[in-house]
Amino acid sequence: MPVGTEGPPAPEPVRPWPQPLVLGHAGSGFFTPFMPFNPLPPSSLRSINRALRHQAAGVEVDIRLSQDGVPVLYHDHTLTSMTNGQGCVSQTSAAELQRLRYRGGWPYDWFQHEQISTFETLLAQLAKRPTFPLLHLDLHEDDACSANDTARSRTLARQLVALLGQYQVPLERVLILTNRPATLAYLRQLQPSVPLGLEFTDEFEQGMASLATTDVQAVVLHKDDISPERVARLHAMGREVVVFGGRSGAALKRVVAAHPDAYEVDNVRRLRHQLRHGGTSGAPSVSLVRPAQH
Repeated sequence: MPVGTEGPPAPEPVRPWPQPLVLGHAGSGFFTPFMPFNPLPPSSLRSINRALRHQAAGVEVDIRLSQDGVPVLYHDHTLTSMTNGQGCVSQTSAAELQRLRYRGGWPYDWFQHEQISTFETLLAQLAKRPTFPLLHLDLHEDDACSANDTARSRTLARQLVALLGQYQVPLERVLILTNRPATLAYLRQLQPSVPLGLEFTDEFEQGMASLATTDVQAVVLHKDDISPERVARLHAMGREVVVFGGRSGAALKRVVAAHPDAYEVDNVRRLRHQLRHGGTSGAPSVSLVRPAQH
């Protein structure tokens, strides 16, 4: 990995892995009619288990905080967009959230009857596996119903760190990510050893400006924002690159050509096929978004 000409030197790379990491994006992605047909709600337990059955190294999941301070697996801030509930996650207790059913419309609801789960429920299930899967925890802090209360962000951070400790999750198998540098700084205070990632949700150069003052190991980019040149810039700064999204063969071919370190992908099977048959020469030699080698 090249060393940047400015700032502190990049960390020493470890021995290269044969392939980048493949994780399920929100489990198996979002409702889709084809490429492939996916009737499972994002970040639902069945969706997560499906990605792991398809031999993903782990999963990315979306996490929000309930009204009573419980981390739950859910993407949107409103309940009407994906469930039979009303209002916002932040205005609803965890017990009430777990009684709601996902609603995808026709034909998805013929094939799914999922309910919202807590993050603790997921950890309890994953802890039973012989090897704990990799977990990318995408914190969703945007919430019109709570005026983006920073106190709630801190509560979410504390709860996550506490649950990871309670279930003895190996921290090297976790990446906590958000687009809010203040939350990342608070997480660094709470648990200095947990890997952190900054998601670029604004224009790339704005993200780079935020990155200059943010202590993280990884940067998370949307599939439409990644390029070999941008990955090279981030590697030169000692940051690893995670890309999220992508189902079609063309989209996956393009992100593979950029050589990220990890993929949060909607179509695990197709990407694994692409990596097997499309080659991965030039894949970067990094370690912070993947488990340590022993």
